[in-house]
Amino acid sequence: MIKKTLYFGHSAYLSLRNKQLVIKLPEVEKYMDVDENIKSTMTKTIPIEDIGVVVLDSKEITITQGLIAALLDNSVAVINCDDKRMPTGLLLPLQGNTTYNERFRNQLESSVPLRKQLWQQTMKCKIENQAKVLSLCTHAETNNMLVWARDVKSGDADNYEARAAVYYWRNVFEDLPDFVRGREGEPPNNALNYGYAILRAVMARSLVVSGLLPVMGIHHHNRYNAYCLADDIMEPYRPFVDKLVIEIRDKMEIPENLNTEIKRELLSIPVLDVKIEGKRSPLMVAVGQTTASLAKCFNGELRKISYPEFA
Repeated sequence: MIKKTLYFGHSAYLSLRNKQLVIKLPEVEKYMDVDENIKSTMTKTIPIEDIGVVVLDSKEITITQGLIAALLDNSVAVINCDDKRMPTGLLLPLQGNTTYNERFRNQLESSVPLRKQLWQQTMKCKIENQAKVLSLCTHAETNNMLVWARDVKSGDADNYEARAAVYYWRNVFEDLPDFVRGREGEPPNNALNYGYAILRAVMARSLVVSGLLPVMGIHHHNRYNAYCLADDIMEPYRPFVDKLVIEIRDKMEIPENLNTEIKRELLSIPVLDVKIEGKRSPLMVAVGQTTASLAKCFNGELRKISYPEFA
């Protein structure tokens, strides 16, 4: 089942009742004499089991501890936003799989050659998907990208990822010849950052559900990064976010401060259509297949991660 992504950008009171997320407008809590019929129209409930991601994007949101515990108990990723209304924090459950201990050991004890082979697969797929974005959305040559993808060796020793990235970002926004990709850069960097944050939350959530440690990467090892593995495994999924941002730019200008309409578009990332193992699938479901296959790679059942391609 596709889990819902919920976005709260205005004042709201969020609580738990009968395993349901209860959404109330502040007036319901402030004025006890509000007519019951009006109260019913100002209150909405959603089953906790239907939720995958919750985005809290307002200082005027009140959320109860009971609801937070229930969300985490059901492996929901909870994203908090900062003063600029950009994702800044992520809450994840401490455990989401019945064989956590065994899978932790398999992951922590995985060999260096295995991790290098998994990174090779990851980079090959990422570059191929980047080439597909260029092919679908630009007039740029892509044969070089496909050659680089083919030539990626174990551990990407020749750093084809960086070579492909330079070419990709130079060409992906054809009307922005001077575009530089960076977290603090000009738009559409802000839209990319927001989209990647949503993707990262979806990936981190799925890793936990699959019984893996998001902090222990196969390539990234930043001591200050709590989601190294999520950052590694989401790499082939990034081009899907890029394509969505290109499509948004085709419809509207992206301002320095993202508006609600653009955020709504970016919150569709979990349901984007992808192709994995020869079948069409929503992105969130595909992510689950990817993390499940990674767990099997760590325990020796598989030698290849299942990654998506464009449908």
